[in-house]
Amino acid sequence: MLSCPECEGAVKLADNARVNEIVECGECRVELEILSLEPALLGLAPEIEEDWGE
Repeated sequence: MLSCPECEGAVKLADNARVNEIVECGECRVELEILSLEPALLGLAPEIEEDWGE
């Protein structure tokens, strides 16, 4: 189990989790990015910004 960097809630990774995969915290629903598997490390997922066709 890992801790959510936003709310400190427990986040469980699937056995087949991959680096750069996006997972969701079950408590605060924030999107998290898997930054590393050895050791396991989570960070806030980058926000996708609208480019409006530019």
